[in-house]
Amino acid sequence: MSDRIIEHSRSQFRNTSRREFLRSSGMGFGWLAFASLVNPAFGTGNPEAPDFAAASRLDIAPRAKRVIFLFMDGGVSHVDSFDPKPKLSSLHGQPAVWRPDPLSQAVSAGRKWLGSPWKFKQYGESGLWVSDLFPHAAGVIDELCVIRSLTGESPLHGAQSLLMHTGRSVAAAPSMGSWISYGLGRENEQLPGYVLLNNDWIPNGGFQNFASSFLPATHQATLVRAKGVPVDNITAADPESVQRAKLDFLRQQDSLFAQTQGASDAIESSIRNYETAAQMQTVVPQLCDVSDETAETLKLYGVDREHDFDRYYALQCLRARRLAEAGVRFIEITCPNTHANNSPWDQHGELKLRHTENARITDQPVAALITDLKRRGLLDETLVVWAGEMGRTPHSSGSDGRDHHVSGYTIWMAGGGIRGGMTYGATDEMGMSAVENRLDIHDIHATILNQLGLHHEQLTYRFGGRDMRLTDVHGRVIREILNS
Repeated sequence: MSDRIIEHSRSQFRNTSRREFLRSSGMGFGWLAFASLVNPAFGTGNPEAPDFAAASRLDIAPRAKRVIFLFMDGGVSHVDSFDPKPKLSSLHGQPAVWRPDPLSQAVSAGRKWLGSPWKFKQYGESGLWVSDLFPHAAGVIDELCVIRSLTGESPLHGAQSLLMHTGRSVAAAPSMGSWISYGLGRENEQLPGYVLLNNDWIPNGGFQNFASSFLPATHQATLVRAKGVPVDNITAADPESVQRAKLDFLRQQDSLFAQTQGASDAIESSIRNYETAAQMQTVVPQLCDVSDETAETLKLYGVDREHDFDRYYALQCLRARRLAEAGVRFIEITCPNTHANNSPWDQHGELKLRHTENARITDQPVAALITDLKRRGLLDETLVVWAGEMGRTPHSSGSDGRDHHVSGYTIWMAGGGIRGGMTYGATDEMGMSAVENRLDIHDIHATILNQLGLHHEQLTYRFGGRDMRLTDVHGRVIREILNS
């Protein structure tokens, strides 16, 4: 008799999930305890970021609520933008010889020093140096913290792009935007936490740059196009009542399936995707439509400019401000691929022509974004990051091109508690290697998370037998660039 009872009990619970077991046994006391652990009131406000994500919160108030990442795919030349090198210009055309650096791609044989074709001047109260390539950025230079000592791991676009986005130079890791969405949750329940404002070009590394990987799928990027319909299938085809009935039916069917298969976490994530999509149908089209902006604002960004690439990039920058204002946690803008190159800023040749073109497209809208955020009181709580995955070599095998360079290059940050009007770090007198306050990308990630009120060592997700994090086993907060 006892064997039959045991077998009956086994068959009863064989296809029961852990959550269902807690709910149905012991008069539900196990479920009561579990519910208290995952209740958003006890965590981060994010139902998919339970107690260990909440534990990553710092004891200080966050300086930033959101991030706008301006990705300059291909790598802007640091020695032609924000890191002037007079000695490089004085040795222009002479044979290039440098001290070996393990991160340098090229060997010196047959290469010559290549001085910048642009002139540098000092701007603002801070007197920071900016080249003629970025006249609009020069106008907001006192808001920027120019970091001149960033280093990478590999002189390969795909690996470096993934490193910049995910903290790893190989695929299958969550994007920085996904980690931030996971750690903070959504500020606006009608919008996704992570939006990619794409300009019809996916950078090297592909969609892995923007994926959630092993984090729940609700934290991957929602793509918004510059041209045409911003988001596919966003307009409701059915009346609201019919759509609500469909969502309720899907929830019912998925819940029944989860109960029989014990896979409730994945199913619940799928249900949340449906719900988010439904909530977006009203809000996202409104935010993407900039027709209610003033003529002065449209002109500031350059939405009325002559070239298509210019107008579309300006449109995405203006949308970024609107999304930030509405509560999106992480917004990334990619550059348009104007000349069928593998990366827009990757000028192995035609440096003068193509860097000028790319700067014309991006400089005015980026500066306008800084100006617009500041005048609306949003810059202090919005961290803006401008970066490519690498820099360019100070030397060349020809006369008008630079190659990949990761041993020392420049990015800048603004807003979100970052000190403006300053430089941090330095490369040597030729722009070859970082020689002062050398940084890697994990340090940038750690600092970004810190400004959002997240501890980079404690924001983790259990996967593959260990606690994974954006900065892996690396990273330090760059406290020297933070406002006190």
